[in-house]
Amino acid sequence: MMGMTTAPTTSASSSIPTPTAESDTGGVLSGPYRALTLGIVSVVLLLAFEATAVNTAMPVAARQLDGLGLYAFAFSGYFTSTLFALVVSGQWCDRRGPMGPLFSGIAVFGAGLVVAGTAANMWLFVAGRAIQGLGGGLVIVALYVVVGRAFPERLRPSVFAAFSAAWVLPSILGPAVSGAVTQQLGWRWVFLAVPVLILLPLVVMGPALRRSERAQRELETAPGPEFDRRRSALAAMAALGAGLLQYAGQRLDLPALVPALAGAGLLLPAVLRLLPAGTLRAARGLPTVILLRGVAAGAFFAAEAFIPLMMVTQRGLSPTMAGLTLTSGGLSWALGSWLQGRPGVQRYREAMIRLGFVLTAVAIASAALVLVPAVPTWAAAAAWAVGGLGMGLTVASVSVLMMKLSAPEEAGANSASLQMSDALGNVLLIGLSGVLFAGLGGGSVAAAQDSPVPASAFAVIFLVMTGVALFGALVSGRVRARA
Repeated sequence: MMGMTTAPTTSASSSIPTPTAESDTGGVLSGPYRALTLGIVSVVLLLAFEATAVNTAMPVAARQLDGLGLYAFAFSGYFTSTLFALVVSGQWCDRRGPMGPLFSGIAVFGAGLVVAGTAANMWLFVAGRAIQGLGGGLVIVALYVVVGRAFPERLRPSVFAAFSAAWVLPSILGPAVSGAVTQQLGWRWVFLAVPVLILLPLVVMGPALRRSERAQRELETAPGPEFDRRRSALAAMAALGAGLLQYAGQRLDLPALVPALAGAGLLLPAVLRLLPAGTLRAARGLPTVILLRGVAAGAFFAAEAFIPLMMVTQRGLSPTMAGLTLTSGGLSWALGSWLQGRPGVQRYREAMIRLGFVLTAVAIASAALVLVPAVPTWAAAAAWAVGGLGMGLTVASVSVLMMKLSAPEEAGANSASLQMSDALGNVLLIGLSGVLFAGLGGGSVAAAQDSPVPASAFAVIFLVMTGVALFGALVSGRVRARA
């Protein structure tokens, strides 16, 4: 479900000339668009499957690699490198079109899968996940730019709807397939099988994308904007700072103060310049909207990352059954997104955001109840259905408000800020969860399947993330700009 929070991230998708096919009356699966639609949706489908499959395979991978202490960083490492890739991909697309970052990103993502799947220890596994994040950041921006350049305006909502729909099937089947592969063939094949599957959408959409790019270049009268090295440097600072903070959190000793201070010194100034002024202090209007995206994503996914591990270590579930616990969240997320778009609910946008945060907080707190042996294991799935509904209401509403509060010439930059906030929220809060988990004894256990993990290590994570979600509900009233 992580990719479901993705929004357009570059001005290229909003400022380019309208394609000449605007007058065409066909749909996204009509002749001119069929191959391209199937190709890009297939890429999203594979990214979605990999994201849902990782949740199921991670408990087994971390134990076999003797790396429970680095469990959270296998997730946050992905988003750390994504911070840098988002900015680079946006500028690359604006300057030379989306083909370069799209195909390069797919190749890098595949390389990361191979590194993770063949890792001999947990540090190499985390490195593989970081390489995946670089590729994923390049790809997701390029996909949205492809939509803006290759499809007429009337078809773009249908393509974006197809992107969201592409997450439903992996949410249902991903945990089961990943669990079966993990148990029968080993967790490594969850990663090693995907690079081969990526080749098919590349073959399908390659010719259509090249034709689209040739037509687009004929319409352009001037080269794209120059590469903004300053913004890229700020993105690199943010990623490096986040990485140093995570490393310091992993050590938790006196010498760790040096990388911690260095990380904070790099991350904070970069974030202040990359996000709209007033974001970190929840200034009214757009800054609060941007902030809430990161708060929602970080709280939800930090808790979600630890649910399969909790179900395996505390309740003795198989990896397949533990992964299936998250399926309900994917389905209810789609329901929440659909509900917030119904006619007549626009006037309740602020209330829906607050309700979404409250539902997310209730879900995280309720999931922690599974730590009590008397509570049935299905309670976690029920709780996550509530959380998914809350996220569907919140994330979609925040995206709608962002566009409403953005001037046309600022829509691309503000979309980029929204995605940056999303990635930062994941990095910081999943990283914090990793620190809490290791500090409370979760990372000190042996890799043996029957080694105990302290229940308190999970309980504190869920308690903190419940508080973060409640903070989002409290601040949500500030999304309304002053008159």
